[in-house]
Amino acid sequence: MLLGTLIGLGISGCATTPQDPAARAAFNEANDPLEPLNRDIFEFNRVFDKVLLKPVAQTYRTVFPERFRDSLRNVLDNLKQPVVFANDVLQGGFARAGTTAARFSLNSTFGLAGLFDVATDWGVPAQTGDFGQTLYTWGLPSGPYLVIPIIGPTNPRDGIGNAVDGYADPFRFLANQNGASRANLARFLADGVDLRSRHIEDLDDIEKNSIDYYAQIRSLTRQQRAKELGSAKAASAATPISTDLYADPAAAPAAGKAK
Repeated sequence: MLLGTLIGLGISGCATTPQDPAARAAFNEANDPLEPLNRDIFEFNRVFDKVLLKPVAQTYRTVFPERFRDSLRNVLDNLKQPVVFANDVLQGGFARAGTTAARFSLNSTFGLAGLFDVATDWGVPAQTGDFGQTLYTWGLPSGPYLVIPIIGPTNPRDGIGNAVDGYADPFRFLANQNGASRANLARFLADGVDLRSRHIEDLDDIEKNSIDYYAQIRSLTRQQRAKELGSAKAASAATPISTDLYADPAAAPAAGKAK
């Protein structure tokens, strides 16, 4: 419904298609026909970030030691593994699905419910898998670039995928069944604050060094998503996939580190 509302609002905020051939080619490549509306939402998100999210993330990073933050991140990531597994299977990535199942089993047991990422230490790397990827492997086009309030950059395909993943998440279902629906909200907020705390300097540098911060974030988002989608399409043997939006997708692996 949110995506439909934004698209409806975007009818009055669509960018005009340029007549110049070069400008039109750039316009088509950007695939951002709702750019005026998207920029407005992007600015709203920037204000929200500066007023609330970034200060909370900074406080979180100051108050809690790194070991606690890493353990929380491990738990949050471990809770996502059933959804990753299901999407790996739906994409035909059975080797990746097996790796995901092994990670979940190892971290849920030897890792004490995910507090410790023993799977990575034992050579079982993290995989990606979401329903947006699954729709991509099934041939559904992405649709135009969108910026969602609070959520940030996405597109209709990934927006639908995120909604499906959230609805199908077994831990969300279990929490609701046991009257602990607030746990889902707490999980969502913790995930957002922790991720923001890990990229405070990254985003500051990008904003400081960008001529057009909006366009730079759009480019980085698309590069990282293209890398994830390419890995999903290949459905090859399990290999670790970078999930860092702010890392250069074209950068060579650091010496001595597996990619």
